[in-house]
Amino acid sequence: LVLDILDFIQEQKHPNLLLDENGLLRSEGKDKAVTWMNSTANGHPVVPRTGYIVEFNALWYNALRFGATMASALNKSKVADRLNDLAQLSGQSFISTFVNKYDYLFDYVDGDYTDWSVRPNMIFSVALEYSPLSQDQKKKVLDICTRELLTPKGLRTLSPKSDGYNPMYVGPQAQRDYAYHQGTAWPWLAGFYMEACLKIYKRSRISFLDRQMVGYEDEMFYHCLGTLPEVFDGNPPFNGRGAISFAMNVAEILRATEMLANFKDK
Repeated sequence: LVLDILDFIQEQKHPNLLLDENGLLRSEGKDKAVTWMNSTANGHPVVPRTGYIVEFNALWYNALRFGATMASALNKSKVADRLNDLAQLSGQSFISTFVNKYDYLFDYVDGDYTDWSVRPNMIFSVALEYSPLSQDQKKKVLDICTRELLTPKGLRTLSPKSDGYNPMYVGPQAQRDYAYHQGTAWPWLAGFYMEACLKIYKRSRISFLDRQMVGYEDEMFYHCLGTLPEVFDGNPPFNGRGAISFAMNVAEILRATEMLANFKDK
């Protein structure tokens, strides 16, 4: 099935994932939100992410390398070679397209336009099993996520240093729509952040991540008991907002709990 999905994309059958000659996937998101940052206002995306989108292409590279490994295990050497060649091209293009002079990743690149906003979507390129980034590049991406995006309740959707920062998910619906992905913190992103930390810093970050988990334990006694709400304010005191229980957040914090426990047992 994984190989079938990769073939489907390579054969240009997907309506909004176009494989360019440089090995990167391009999407059209100006008029309709195509990523998880899908809030809209007046019929248009609040964050119109379009062109080369950083997490799409991090996932694409990871899928190509994983598919090549599967093909090798199935004795499909020609398929494995083809996928590895495409991954090599994609990885080179990923670095030249997304890595900027400040050592983090553009959120999306559309032609000559590069989005300099510091957002959490770049964390996937560090957390995933296969990444085109070097260890040094991964560390720099992780470190800027720690400095500008990390809160006790997850990663902010936008750095306070970036234009448009709006951390409070309050007010009428239109006001909340503009804040939804402009600074609010989401717990589900913290799972990938913690996974990235363990990959880069190994056991030296365990105590730090244990302290991060306390923020979610405390939240279990508010709103809906035993669960986590949808979003949190990006500024202290990081109040919970939105739906009183949100499956993505619960699932990812559970995964992070298991991941930390397994890492400690090694």
